[in-house]
Parts: sequence; structure tokens; C-alpha cells
Amino acid sequence: MRMFKPLFLLLTVALFLPAPVSASQTPSTFQITGSGYGHGVGLSQIGARSKALAGETATAILNYYYKDLVISPLDDSKILRVNVGHLLSTARISTSTPDAVLQIFSGDIGDAQDVVPLAVVPAKGALNFSILGSTVVPSMVVGKTRTSLARNRIFTVRWSGTRYLPGVEGVVSLKHLATKARYRHGQMQFRAVKAATLGYRIEITNSVRLADEYLWGVSEVPSSWPAAALEAQAIASRTYALSKAGIYRSACDCDLYGEISDQKFLGFAKEAEKGWGKFWKAAVTNTAGLTLTQNNLPVATYFGSSTGGLTETALNAWGSERSYTQIVPDPGSQDPVLNPRFYKWERTVPHNVVALAFVLPDVVSLEVLSKNLSGTVALIRATSSTGVQKTLRGESFRSRTRIPSAYFDLVSVQNAVEPTPTATP
Repeated sequence: MRMFKPLFLLLTVALFLPAPVSASQTPSTFQITGSGYGHGVGLSQIGARSKALAGETATAILNYYYKDLVISPLDDSKILRVNVGHLLSTARISTSTPDAVLQIFSGDIGDAQDVVPLAVVPAKGALNFSILGSTVVPSMVVGKTRTSLARNRIFTVRWSGTRYLPGVEGVVSLKHLATKARYRHGQMQFRAVKAATLGYRIEITNSVRLADEYLWGVSEVPSSWPAAALEAQAIASRTYALSKAGIYRSACDCDLYGEISDQKFLGFAKEAEKGWGKFWKAAVTNTAGLTLTQNNLPVATYFGSSTGGLTETALNAWGSERSYTQIVPDPGSQDPVLNPRFYKWERTVPHNVVALAFVLPDVVSLEVLSKNLSGTVALIRATSSTGVQKTLRGESFRSRTRIPSAYFDLVSVQNAVEPTPTATP
């Protein structure tokens, strides 16, 4: 009998494997419906707006969305290195402010004031940067004259009217790829950093003081929102930045990114927003130093645009326990007036995007295996035409396919199953 056991086992396993499906049956797209925008963890920004319109204070809003945290004043005078240009081959910085100048220094000179600049660039002049091997190559452009400067691994650029360089209050424009942004405060570093697959690229950081120079430029919610919602966001943004300050990331030469992977840093455009910028600056000023703390330390205060009606926990979203995140009702996110684009949504996701998300050659069916108590998808499974199956967290699927949220359902998908709620541990 032993000689037949391997064959018996193979036949038994084969009975439980999904049957192969013809590649011709592979759907070209997958239809998905859902609600909310973002991961749903922590502060719901639309929910905060709803509560502020109902007369709630910033403190009440924060205490509702974050569990067992204390709001207390902390020192937020730290200097942050904020990444404002990532994985670049070229970049250009200039100022058109009358009588304002740029200075470029070789190396990262920190706060030093006794360093001789490589060059001084007059108003309407510019500095161009490109990557060459493992070094950054700068050149100064004034009118039609271009002057090459000695290359190095890192350069520091200052402009007049900052705490680093006295003079006329200058505003600089930074251009790279299709992006153009204005900056008023701090100084910038241009560093050659080795990327995993691309070789060396330029990383640009803006060194700014957290308390004002950085927070004035954070653009997470419209400045036209009620004061309590702005103040709640200012405290959450300050807290998040403090939790990241001093934790150096070599990949970006920064403490945190100026994009939504951390929080959106718009620079001077936020505080200079005509008619509204003053309200955001006031929210920052009125909450000076106030920080959400646990054991007297700032926490990573996650926040997002809106939810599917209930907030989510960090454990459900990413598998990491954060005791201050919780599931609470968030009816404001389901208000079609406050959240017209995302209280409900529909998306058509191309087949190749879904296949890439699961790292499969193709996908013939999707199945929602379970949902969390928040209403987000806990696990979703894909099956290939050869019967190979892979499973992802709902939040990972959201991120990889770029659908608005993990509060979703599948529409008319072959072999889809009825989801079963899973309790939050």
C-alpha cells in the first residue's frame, strides 16, 4: 500500500484546488462601490467639520476621535527637515522678489552663519541642479549667462528675509518635473541619495521651524472651514510632526515627507491664500504648542478625509496596535452635502491593476473573505486562471489599486462570496 500513498495524496489535494479557468474568461475590469476617502483611522476631517458646524470645540472633536489621549503643551520649536522633492534628476530654484537674493553653499551647513557662499544669485536669477553619478551639479543662471559651479554630494541654499539670511523678505519658486511650489521660510538642502533601483537621485529638503514655518504651510483641510475644525487639525498636525521629528530617514534625507504619505506641505501658498490663509494661521497660533500625548509623549495622530460611517483602528488597517485609535460612528462622512464626492463612490479598476496588486499574472475572480466591524474589508482574495490564490488586507488592496477607501463592496464579480464581519481584537 505504501507505493500508492503519494498518488493518493496528490489526488486528494487536487480535489480541493480551484479548477483552472480559461484565460479568455478573464474579466477586463472589476467594478467596485464604496464610501469614504482614505484609511479611516483616527480623525475624520469631514466628521470634524460636521462637529464644528454643530458647535463642538476642537478639544471635544479630538477627544471623540482619539481614545484616552491628553492635550498638553509641548515644545514645538524643533527644526524639521521636510522633503519637498523626491527622486529627482533635475530641479530649479529661483526668486522674482525685487532685491531678494539666493546664496548657495557647498555641504549641509546647518545653522552656521560664518560660511562663505559659493555664489550669490541676484533677483530674477536661478540655480539649476542635476545629478551626475553620485554628485549634484549646480549652475547659476542670470539672464542668458550660465555659470557652472563645483559639484558635491550636497548643497545648501538660502534666500534673504529668513532667519538664516537677513534682508528683503524673499519668496522662492522650486520647480521639478511638472511641479512648481513657493517657499518663504527656512533653507533648502539638495543631496544626492542612492535609490534602490534608480541609482543616485536628488532629494530636496526644506528646513523649517515646526511651530510656525512648517505648520503654516500644512494644507490638509480648506482654510474656509469652521475655526474648531481648523484648530483640531492644527493640533493633530502638530502632534504628528512632533512624533516624527528627529527620526531621520535616509531615503528622503528628511524627518517627514511633504506629501500625504505624511501630511501635505504646500509651503507659502497655504499661508498666502487670498482671503483665507489668515484663518489657518490663526488656528495654528491659537493652539500654540498644544499636542495630543500618551505618557507625556506625542503620538502618530493618523487622520483622513472621511469614512464609510465608522472610523477604523490602526490594527485593522495595518496590523499595528495603536490603543488610541478606535471605531466610533462618523455620520458626517455620510452627509452628501458635506462629502458630495465620497459619501458614495463607484470605480472601474482595470484587470492589470488588480493583477499587479496581488502580484499575479492574471485575476479571474475576486472574493471578499471578511469585513471588520468598522465596515472596511478585512481580507480580499484573488484567483488566477491557473487556480493560484493570494490574499490581501483590504487597506493594502485599497492602496495598491488606488480606490478611495477600504469601505467597499464588489459588484458582479465571479465567485464573490458574502462577507462575514470579523471582530476587532
